Amino acid sequence: MTADQILAEIREANLSYLMLAQSLIRADREQALYRLGISEDTATLIGTLSAAQIMKIASGNTLLCRFRMDDELVWNLLSNHGKASANDAVNRLHASILMAGRHQEAA
Repeated sequence: MTADQILAEIREANLSYLMLAQSLIRADREQALYRLGISEDTATLIGTLSAAQIMKIASGNTLLCRFRMDDELVWNLLSNHGKASANDAVNRLHASILMAGRHQEAA
């Protein structure tokens, strides 16, 4: 993949992320805060962006979204090391609880 292709992919991901985030915020703000892991102030800002502003922000060369699972415990719970498990639902619930705590840190 060339540098230009990578930049085009980043811009596309940014546009998709911003459009999804805005849609979630407008549909159900509380769920959006949890699912996106963003603060009230950030949600307000994203929710009020115009289409032109979204396009301008998305066209940058830096990826706007990031992984919230930045610790090994959450990754292990979500991935289960590639093995199917009877505890899959419990593991996902546990991971969701941990990530919800990270939402509270962002708020």
